[in-house]
Amino acid sequence: MPEIEYSYYAWSLMLLIAASIAWSTNFFTLPGNWLIVGLAALFVMSMETGEAATGLNWRAVALLAIIAAGGEALEFLASAAGAAKKGGSRRAIALAIVGTIAGSITGAIMGLPIPVLGSLIGALAGGAGGAFAGAYLGEMWKHGGSDKSITVGMGAAVGRLLGTVGKLLVGIVMLVVLAVRVYS
Repeated sequence: MPEIEYSYYAWSLMLLIAASIAWSTNFFTLPGNWLIVGLAALFVMSMETGEAATGLNWRAVALLAIIAAGGEALEFLASAAGAAKKGGSRRAIALAIVGTIAGSITGAIMGLPIPVLGSLIGALAGGAGGAFAGAYLGEMWKHGGSDKSITVGMGAAVGRLLGTVGKLLVGIVMLVVLAVRVYS
């Protein structure tokens, strides 16, 4: 029987490490929180053979999915709300989202020379810059190069940063729930 316990603890530790890596992909506008849900589901499927009792079950996976959905809604609403609060058009909001994705990827690549933190900071800054650029261009097409374009762009950038921070915090909550459930 001790083999089963050691095996379970080894697999659960690997799950938590993989989930932590998945969480870090949120910096790059990737679905890190959903990867955590997927990893938890795989773990539950693999442990349902009766080898070990675990607090991580399908109800816990469903809870993680609900939390992840809340994080996605928070991120999306914060990005869009930042531009919309400043009077941004639908075009500006849509371009802010496209700019966020392009900026995050570009920032992550440009930050590669600085190990780990360079890519993370680059992705955050690039996402905010991309949101600004997208919203600015969207408003510029509508109003010309006015101060409103800059205001909407700044609103999108701030909204994007707040949305990413919110999603990262939600991911940390998910990691805590996962750790508590896997070892309960």
